[in-house]
Amino acid sequence: MSSDARDAHVVSLLSLAEPREASPVPAAAEVSTALAVVQALTDVGGSGRLWWLTRGAVSVGGSDELADVAGSAVWGLGRVVGLEVPLRWGGLVDLPGVLGGGVWGRLCGVLSSGVEDQVALRSSGVFVRRLVRAGSPAGAGAGAGAGVGGGFRLSGTVLVTGGTGALGARVALWAVGVGAEHVVLVSRRGGGAPGVGELVGRLEGLGVRVSVVGCDVADRGAVAGLLGDLVGRGERLRAVVHAAGAAQLTPLGEVGVGEVEEVLRAKVGGAVVLDELTAGLDLDAFVVFSSIAGVWGSAGQVGYAAGNAFVDGLVVSRRARGLVGTSVAWGPWAEAGMAVGVAGEQLSRRGLPGMAPELAVAALQRALDGGEGQVVVADVRWDRFVPSFTALRPSRLFTDIPEAQAGQAEEKLGDADRGAASALRERLGAASGPERDRILLDLVRSTAAAVLGHATPSGIRPGRGFLELGFDSLTAVELRNRLTAETGIGLPATLVFDHPTPSALAGHLRAELVPEQPALPIVAEIERLDKLLGGLPGDQVDDAVVGRLEDLLTRWRGRPAATAPASAAGEELESASRDELFDIIQREFGKS
Repeated sequence: MSSDARDAHVVSLLSLAEPREASPVPAAAEVSTALAVVQALTDVGGSGRLWWLTRGAVSVGGSDELADVAGSAVWGLGRVVGLEVPLRWGGLVDLPGVLGGGVWGRLCGVLSSGVEDQVALRSSGVFVRRLVRAGSPAGAGAGAGAGVGGGFRLSGTVLVTGGTGALGARVALWAVGVGAEHVVLVSRRGGGAPGVGELVGRLEGLGVRVSVVGCDVADRGAVAGLLGDLVGRGERLRAVVHAAGAAQLTPLGEVGVGEVEEVLRAKVGGAVVLDELTAGLDLDAFVVFSSIAGVWGSAGQVGYAAGNAFVDGLVVSRRARGLVGTSVAWGPWAEAGMAVGVAGEQLSRRGLPGMAPELAVAALQRALDGGEGQVVVADVRWDRFVPSFTALRPSRLFTDIPEAQAGQAEEKLGDADRGAASALRERLGAASGPERDRILLDLVRSTAAAVLGHATPSGIRPGRGFLELGFDSLTAVELRNRLTAETGIGLPATLVFDHPTPSALAGHLRAELVPEQPALPIVAEIERLDKLLGGLPGDQVDDAVVGRLEDLLTRWRGRPAATAPASAAGEELESASRDELFDIIQREFGKS
């Protein structure tokens, strides 16, 4: 492929094509197709950007139908691509069902400007995506926050998928607190899950009945049997909370179709089955647990983000059908869930600390009190999160949140950072050339390992690309910040793109920290003379020339280092032309 072809921008219409390849997992074919295109364009290199078009994958509100829920999953994928390969991603554009009213002209305007990267085109105009505070006049539910409410109550039987996990257990306790009489905890392992006996005892101690069921919620037959058993026993299902899901942490370039299907199956497959089988029931609540990964992306979680964006779209679709539905896109929870331990520490450093579970549950209550359809609940340190999020790729997603706009200042070095930088310079100053290279390469590898959460730097190979190692815009900025603190020098946010391997980055640091000393004029001229003599035929360089050079060296070794003749000789050599150099050789060495 020619360089010009690699640099050409690409607009994909694949999500508009019919029919699509069938897949046993909802949205898996659509997501896998988009993933394959992204991976192919990344592999061939170049600077061209990819724009992805969908139709009816988002709703702008009111009577605007979300007709393609699988397309919503592709939007989740696109948000991750924008973080992992920000220089190759153009954006997402959703088209209306009827292509008229100047839509094509608006599309050309969006593609040519590149200012917005998440856009819905409708006959009435151009709509852009923004996160706003919950309850603000700008929209219903694309907000972040938590509160306490008491309007929503439960009764009868509540089914909780992922019910024996850490989040499911918290939800079960909340359900009992707001009136549930019978809690059905569903998970793959059922009664064999760790800690389930203790959880059941705690719930029963609150005066409710508890059932623990082993069931794959993506298996339609199994779920139909479960619901049939409840009806046969005279149970009245009043609410469903779908908290099941599968974690993922794989760099974009390494994700395969099998992994995509596996990650989507638990979240998407279960949501679709529950939606279909409960559509005829009079539910008080149908709650799906989503994630911020589906709202603004998360590196290494392309399938997970796609799955969560799908269930967000499914809830929009449910509400358009007149059914209850609430999607809660959670930020990390403290003490529970997938983002604990090392993963939680990394998120906290980037401005996403874990939420106290009791506050998270209170936010769930508030969302149900207000009849919200789609909310984001996260504890965000905007002054840390937004600069990292936008460092390599501008984003207007957070422009309606004042705190997000106030956090754009660069981090300043503290006294401890200056001390570390000074110590590093001293080590480098006392080291030989090869030792300096080793010190700086070790620094880059160990810092990169810490940012990625590796226990040792052994997996950070010197010649492997940072993007291959799993870096994205957020981790790239964290690496920059840490190396700035260690070295005391200003480094750009595009560091891992400008110097794409640990070895290349270490070389850049050496050039900044230990710049090569420029040669003295006399040294440069001696080198010039050396090259000139080296280019002469062998028969013109005889023992007389060698002897004259040796005699000159002997005399100069006996002189003081800074004598006037040295200065004069240096000036003569420095200003000499080629012909004059031959004259100098003849004069000094007695031979033409």
